[in-house]
Amino acid sequence: MVPASLTLALSLLLLAFTSVMAFVSAPPPPRHANHATTQPTVLHARKGRKSQKGFGRKQAEIEPITNKSIYSLPALYDLAFGYRSYDDEVDFLLHVHEQYSSTKSPPKHILELAAGPARHSLTALSSKDLSVESATAVDVSPEMKDYASQLAKEQLLNQNLFQYICGDMRQPLDSSQKFDSAWILLGSLQHLQTNYDVISCFESAHEALKPGGTLIVELPHPRETFSMVECTKNGWEVPLEDETGQECGELRIVWGDETDTFDPITQVRQFTVSFDLTGVDEKQKQNVRQVVPMRLYTAQEIDALARCSGFEVVARYGALDKDVDVNDEDEAFRLVCVLRKV
Repeated sequence: MVPASLTLALSLLLLAFTSVMAFVSAPPPPRHANHATTQPTVLHARKGRKSQKGFGRKQAEIEPITNKSIYSLPALYDLAFGYRSYDDEVDFLLHVHEQYSSTKSPPKHILELAAGPARHSLTALSSKDLSVESATAVDVSPEMKDYASQLAKEQLLNQNLFQYICGDMRQPLDSSQKFDSAWILLGSLQHLQTNYDVISCFESAHEALKPGGTLIVELPHPRETFSMVECTKNGWEVPLEDETGQECGELRIVWGDETDTFDPITQVRQFTVSFDLTGVDEKQKQNVRQVVPMRLYTAQEIDALARCSGFEVVARYGALDKDVDVNDEDEAFRLVCVLRKV
């Protein structure tokens, strides 16, 4: 199991950006920017606070950005979501599969769709209970594949347990293997903006799963949709330090801004997403910004789309936490649906 409090090194290429607003379709949307590079300076995420959860010793090297999307910047993306407790979330995923699958047994073979850095798959393979025998990650980004493959080399004793396929989650999986449980996490289903795309994705997962297997989907809570009088700003910060342990700026993440537009007919919000390194030397500052169209889903829609694809919704939670009920007004902030293959 990867310790949660180890320092993640962030080796930053010094970039200066002119941001532009790119309205495109996903997954994943492209990014257009002008750039200039100089020599890198090494920074680390500061110990303590939530930003450290889920990271090991992997040194994250940011690649030069040339017309790339945020999803093609795996190290920066990985750092931005380092506050998540992957150990706890994987424990939840394994638990609910055992509870709701037809076999009532721990999953041995995992499929993670739109996996990004594949932190959940790698954490599952590092789990102390050793129930997971293999994990396959799928994502359209070759940069994410390369990054996750390097993580696997550093974290897994047996790298043959992990496979990363560069592909579209809407397409049938190019593999004869059958899986016990499939995961679509971090709101990745939101990149699919039409019912046709979602059904294609669910049907592909259905084909890849064993009878009675589970598909677990994590989305924003529908409360966000129905309380949206206007778009609001959402963001968080990752504190950084230099090699001597001195505070040295922070990475600020925005995932949705007040200037976003929302179409109530299609339920698609044009999310402003930005990564901004601040509080450092002027030459070291960098800003990555793009607009990502993402659909907001209701629980009823997921139920209907699941039925159209050969699944049934057997449970809902308000977080990747078995103790958070989806109807809890204080604690529920996600819509986590457990689908079972029928």
